[in-house]
Amino acid sequence: MSTYSLDEVKSTVVQPLIRSPRWRSRSRLVCKRAIDVVVSAVLMVLLSPFLLILSVLVRVTSPGPVFYRWRVVGEGGHPFLGYKFRSMTMNADDLKRTLIEQNEMVGPVFKLTHDPRVTPLGKWMRRYSLDELPQLYSVLKGDMSLVGPRPPLVMEYAQFTDYQKQKLEVKPGITCLWQVSGRNDVVDFDEWVALDLEYIRNWSLLLDLKILVKTVREVVVGSGR
Repeated sequence: MSTYSLDEVKSTVVQPLIRSPRWRSRSRLVCKRAIDVVVSAVLMVLLSPFLLILSVLVRVTSPGPVFYRWRVVGEGGHPFLGYKFRSMTMNADDLKRTLIEQNEMVGPVFKLTHDPRVTPLGKWMRRYSLDELPQLYSVLKGDMSLVGPRPPLVMEYAQFTDYQKQKLEVKPGITCLWQVSGRNDVVDFDEWVALDLEYIRNWSLLLDLKILVKTVREVVVGSGR
C-alpha cells in the first residue's frame, strides 16, 4: 500500500477524491457486504452471552441506560442512529462543554485521554474496545461496514471542512487505518482524515483483511483509551 503526505492528500480538496478502482467492482462490493453480514451475524450469536453480561454490568455499575444512542453521519453525509455500550456518566454531554478547552485533538473531534466522564467499567471496556460491540448491529443493518472510516457525530460533521467530508464518500466502519496506525498518537484530525483517504485510495478486500487482523491484535493488547 502506498503512502501519501498530509499535504498531498489534502490537495484533493480542490479535486475529486481518487478512489481505488476496486470500488467500481460490483463483485468486490458484494463480497465486502457478504463478509460484513456473515461476520457480524456470527459474532452477535457467538458473543451473545458476553454481550448480556456486559449489559448487566453497565446497568448495575452506574445509573442510566445500557446503550448510548450514537447519532452519527454515514456514507454521503446521511445520518443514522447506532449504539454503543454506555461508557460514560449520564450527564456526559453537559459536562463536555466544561472540558472543551482540554481537547487533545486539533479539529472538530473531541478527545481527552483521562476523561472524567468515563465510568470505571467504561474505562475497562474502552481499553479493549468492548463498548463498540453493539455496532455489529449497525453493520448487519447496512449502516456500517466492518472496515471503513469511523463515522463522526452529527455535531462534529456540521463543523467539517470540505476536505474532511471526503472521508464519508464510502460506508463508515467499526475499525479503520487510524485505529491500527497509532491512533493514540494522532492529535490532528486532518491526519486522521488523511489515513481515511489513504484507505479509500487503496481499498481492496485484502486491505480490509489486514486491518481486521491488526484490529484483533490491538484489542487483545488493550490499546484503546
